[in-house]
Amino acid sequence: MLAERKILYPVDGTDPRINAPIVRMNGEKYLIVNADDFGQSPGINRGIIEAHEHGIVTSASLMTRWSAAGEAAAYAREHPTLSVGLHLDLGEWVYRDTGWVQLYTVIALDDRDAIQSEISRQLETFHALLGKLPDHINSHQHVHMREPVRSVALEVCQSFGIPLRNFSSELNYFTKFYGQTAEGLPFPSYISLEWLIEILTVHVPNGWTVLTCHPGYVDDVNTMYRLERFEELKVLCDPRVKAVIAELGITLRSFQDWQFLHTAPNGTLR
Repeated sequence: MLAERKILYPVDGTDPRINAPIVRMNGEKYLIVNADDFGQSPGINRGIIEAHEHGIVTSASLMTRWSAAGEAAAYAREHPTLSVGLHLDLGEWVYRDTGWVQLYTVIALDDRDAIQSEISRQLETFHALLGKLPDHINSHQHVHMREPVRSVALEVCQSFGIPLRNFSSELNYFTKFYGQTAEGLPFPSYISLEWLIEILTVHVPNGWTVLTCHPGYVDDVNTMYRLERFEELKVLCDPRVKAVIAELGITLRSFQDWQFLHTAPNGTLR
């Protein structure tokens, strides 16, 4: 049974990852860049790792049910600068002809008891892989935005002190860096360098913003969102992006940093 999380880091102000002060100031812009689908395949893992080491990705969301989750977790354990959350996987849908068709299902999404059991199972697996609770929670294809998944996920996140995507008032979530329309048609302008620079310039207000992305190599991926992953990877690793971030005075941070802000004394990250 997982215990409720109260304090994430020592209260003496020491951050075990970086051992350097991060002071919250009025007017600061903090940006978390989170890559979804970590663990879904070796190619996606490789893309997320590259975007973390050579690009702007600071956080990832782990899919615990997939065979590549173990290697993703092993990397995260050895590289604590990459914050890792849980990407709840309850099913996947593809758009064909005139509507969405279920590709696979894990549980019935109208069965509250089954949802509770599956979320608990995936949390337990996450803890077994990483030895800790997730730094944040979201879901594959945003199923947590619908009831009854939403209520169950919110209860879990509130009990453990974990932010749930789109349901934390202190985090501004931006999810429109995505290369397809709502019907699954290509939308390349929304994963372009120009669009990412516009996002950074216009859509990152003071405070904390979370930018979602899906980088990856696609040689071992057979999903609706496939070729776009490599395009995202190239843009996220483009050195011009880091230059713009610096010019705009944006600080790249992770969910670990955000969590620490809420447990460190005097509102100061260390």
